[in-house]
Amino acid sequence: MARRRRYRYRYRRLAPVGALVLLALAAGAWIGARRQPPPAAAAPPPAARATVRQVTVQPPALPPLAPEHLVTGTPLLQGRLRQPLQAQAAILVDAKTGRVLWALRPHERRPVASTTKIMTALLALRKLAPNDIVTVAPSVPRVPLVREGLRAGERVPAWKLFYSMLLYSGNDDALALAIAAGGDKWTFVREMNAEARRLGLHDTHYSTPSGVVDADNYSSAWDLAGLTRVAMLNPRFRQIVRTKIERVSWAAPTYSKIYVNNNLMLTRYRGATGVKTGYTHKAGWCLVVSATRGNVSLIAVVLDSGNIYADATRLLNLGFAAES
Repeated sequence: MARRRRYRYRYRRLAPVGALVLLALAAGAWIGARRQPPPAAAAPPPAARATVRQVTVQPPALPPLAPEHLVTGTPLLQGRLRQPLQAQAAILVDAKTGRVLWALRPHERRPVASTTKIMTALLALRKLAPNDIVTVAPSVPRVPLVREGLRAGERVPAWKLFYSMLLYSGNDDALALAIAAGGDKWTFVREMNAEARRLGLHDTHYSTPSGVVDADNYSSAWDLAGLTRVAMLNPRFRQIVRTKIERVSWAAPTYSKIYVNNNLMLTRYRGATGVKTGYTHKAGWCLVVSATRGNVSLIAVVLDSGNIYADATRLLNLGFAAES
């Protein structure tokens, strides 16, 4: 019993010492955690320090294509046309190079009717795949003639609208595609004018995707030839504008439609490959036509002519004769 009392006495004497040791260890750990690490080597002075910036690499912006890049030069065959054309303005160019072969008032700004749809097709084809479904907006059936008869709310594959617009020249098709591609008509018209500026078409301004309205909607023979060179680079555009007739199925109660190309050069002129007719009372009869024979490809533009096909034929004959 005496030994146990001695042990309890020693424990009571040592307990305060142990508590102090534990407290000292805890304090040391706390101080160590709060202590800052030793300073690193001195940083180089600002003048010697490398500046690191996060740079987003952008592809170089392409300069706007000037008109002379699309259509260029003085007419090589001027004076070789024996009789004057009936057209008020016209041009003949080499489709591959843009070289001007013949011209009549090529920069005169004129209403161009449905040849406007070349630009509409060029932009809409970039945004709409063939089987994209276009829902016909309520404003579409109210567009002035010519219309194919689209009904508000109809859901139509885009490719059918492209064929109708470029063959039959439906103004309702042009508006439906413009709204589908641009979100609304006026946004799309602004995009048309922006593209005209980008291509350097200085004689051109659009106020409508169809050309049905003449006011503030104009271009020139020069610009239409240049625009056509660009449009013909698109294989879908080329395929459509060379089509003479297209039969399509349709939802009830229509069931089917037949689009016949208004461009009679496709059946009247050997080698014709497109492109687009146009007419309003103010613009007169207009025609943009392309043709290929052998290794020679030509584009002729005839504006406000009493006989667009006779004028275009004479221009194309002149070009092919010179190249043969």
